[in-house]
Amino acid sequence: EACKLNSQEVVEEDKRLKLPPNWEAKKARLEWELQVQEKKKECAARGEDYERVKLLEISAEDAERWERKKKRKNPDLGFSDYAAAQLRQYQRLTRQIKPDLEQYEKLKEQYGEALYPTSDSLLHGTHVPSKEGVDRMVADLEKQIEKREKYSRRRPYNDDADIDYINERNAKFNQKAERFYGKYTAEIKQNLERGTAV
Repeated sequence: EACKLNSQEVVEEDKRLKLPPNWEAKKARLEWELQVQEKKKECAARGEDYERVKLLEISAEDAERWERKKKRKNPDLGFSDYAAAQLRQYQRLTRQIKPDLEQYEKLKEQYGEALYPTSDSLLHGTHVPSKEGVDRMVADLEKQIEKREKYSRRRPYNDDADIDYINERNAKFNQKAERFYGKYTAEIKQNLERGTAV
């Protein structure tokens, strides 16, 4: 009998080892999804809104924890590549656009079906933008230029600083040397300037 039980255990263990490594998590996920579907069916049968019933079952502590997690997630992933940066800028700019529905309705009445071009349409040069539209575009471009200037890393030139260099490359070298060794050479510099160096 012990041999029989042992062989059954070996077969069960072999089955477990042949399963993928995330099988337990998948199984738990599928069971949870089945429970959610059953609850949705029950709520539909009773005529209740499932989302509302689900929120009633969640404790305040869990809700706060989930909100904190949501806030912690940073949607801005920074620079990954130029295409992603361009897409982000495009989405940001299109979110700012407020469409003028009255003007749109007027154009629709004026042009009719020609407002929606097809492959046979020849619209090049027929559209003349309004003065307000041009002003809006200019203001938007100026705002973009102003924002770009804020991100500039160019350091202002200091006219009052002593000139101890002969070209730009030498100026950079002197700045580095001052940054690393300035505290050690301060006394020697003062002596040289006073003319009391030994």
